[in-house]
Formats: sequence, structure tokens, C-alpha cells
Amino acid sequence: MLAVVCPGQGSQNPGMLSPWLELPGTVDLLDSFSAAAGTDLALHGTTSDADTIRDTAVAQPLIVSSSLLALRVILDGRAATDVVDVTAGHSVGELSAAAVAGALDDAGAVGLVSHRARAMAEAAAAAPSGMSAVVGGDPDEVMAAIEAAGLFPANVNGGGQIVAAGDPERLTAFAADAPARTRVIPLQVAGAFHTPFMDSARSAFAQVAEGWLATDPRLPLLSNADGATYDSLAPGSHGHGTAADVLTRLAAQVTAPVRWDLCQATLAERGVTGILELAPGGVLTGLAKRALKGVESVAVKSPDDIEAARDLVARHSTVAEAAA
Repeated sequence: MLAVVCPGQGSQNPGMLSPWLELPGTVDLLDSFSAAAGTDLALHGTTSDADTIRDTAVAQPLIVSSSLLALRVILDGRAATDVVDVTAGHSVGELSAAAVAGALDDAGAVGLVSHRARAMAEAAAAAPSGMSAVVGGDPDEVMAAIEAAGLFPANVNGGGQIVAAGDPERLTAFAADAPARTRVIPLQVAGAFHTPFMDSARSAFAQVAEGWLATDPRLPLLSNADGATYDSLAPGSHGHGTAADVLTRLAAQVTAPVRWDLCQATLAERGVTGILELAPGGVLTGLAKRALKGVESVAVKSPDDIEAARDLVARHSTVAEAAA
């Protein structure tokens, strides 16, 4: 069984789109994404420096565009519903996953995430805040220590990693008195995402998302809220939830913790045997190697990984096997 997973913010790196744009059709595809985003993604994906693409308003549409561009190259004209058994995305990657599942079209996902990115950048600029990864330790003790420090567990990633977020002074104090057997690593992000610090962004984004063009998912899509699928038996639906539910949860996700640990638990429960992480890949397959031992994975970082990705798809997709 094949899972396609989509990375979140922080996975971007300078020049990451340059090798992709040498492939047929990719320039036109990226042009359509740039038009949807209202920004020059080709420029940011080829020549912009690390500081420029660290900007939330740039990073989020750039990451979603990279993931979807890689997906279309790998599938080479095939529909995701003919290949993918289940999909999920981490934080902003959940919008990429919504496109994989067919709830959003590719340009629509890039356009929608651009509204999210601008709203979150504005919220981050309104009040100082930050995030730190807490690696190791007992998860329950780490969660208790984060709460006691007046911080928020923004990402519960599994594999011994929880991200604390909130006031910078409290983060500094937390690092100075870290929980036993942990390392606290400050993250280079603009604000405390997935916490109440983003409440103004959630409100602004929810107004946009509510009226966004979307359709019911056509394959299982996991939610960051609880790792569950959007199951639905509504008349006329495909059984994988409704467009309205997906858009509502995408808006709520701006201030809610990312429970990637629960997403990984669902992948295990569903019997996933292969994980394909779309570009710019690496982080989620790293977490999977610790939490989903024995599950084969491929992280797509450049076109050099296309053949390995297609091979993984051929050997693990039960949808494709059933159709053959």
C-alpha cells in the first residue's frame, strides 16, 4: 500500500526548482502556479537566497508548488487516484495533500496557500514568537514541561520529536531548563505557527477558504488534527469526505497542533508498505524511519529521484495493482 506524503515549512532550500525546470512541461506548469500565487515562484525556486525563501509568504507557496510539480512529473500523466492509496501532508503540506486527493486542483492549492501564507506572515509580524524542536526524552514529560513553561505543543511529530512554540523569552527559559534527556533546537521560523498566536491568521484565512473552489476528495486524505480520514457516506460523495469539511479543517489547522504522530499511526494501521515523500523531501521520511520501521520510503529531492519514486509506486500501489 502506497502513501504519498507532502512536506511542510522549513523543507525549502535555495535553487531547489532549478533542475526540475529543465524537464519538459515544467516551466509552463510553474508559470500557472506563479499566476495563482501572485508571485514569481520560478525566481524564488531558482535564484532567491535562503533568507528570501524563509519568508512565510514565499516559503509556503514555493513548497506546495514544488511538491505538486514533482508529483505530476512522477505520475507522467496518470491520475493520482490510479496510483495513490492514501495521502497526508505536514502543516502547509496538507494543502499539497488535498490536491493529491483531488479536493483542490493544483493551481487552486497554490492560490489558496498563498492566502494562508500572507495571513500567517502578518500574524507573526504582529507579536514576537518562535518555535523550538524538542528531541528525545519521555513524550509525556516533554508535553507536561511545555505546558508548565507556558508554551504550546505546535507539532507532535512522533519519532521522539515535539515542537514547542510561543513567547521567545519563555522558549529561552525552557531551553535553559530542558526536560531530561532532551535537546532543544531553536527553529528558523517567523512565528509560533499552530498556536493561538496565529488566531488572526486563522480568522482571515477561514474567510477565504470558506468560499474557495473545492471538490470532495477522491482518495483517503488524513487530517493533521487527529490523523483520521475524512470518511463520508453523504449522497454523491466518493466516500472520502466532503470539500466543505476539508476546507474547514485546513482553516482550523492554522492554530491547531499538527499531530503527525497520529497521521503516522494511521498509516501503520492501514498497512502502508511504501511512503513517497514529494519534493522538497527528506524530513518526513526521516520521521518515518524512526516511527514506521520496515516501511520502505523514497524522499524526492531532485529529478535524480524520479526513477526510484516510480519504482516505489509500481511495487507498493495497491490501487494500480487492482486496476492492472
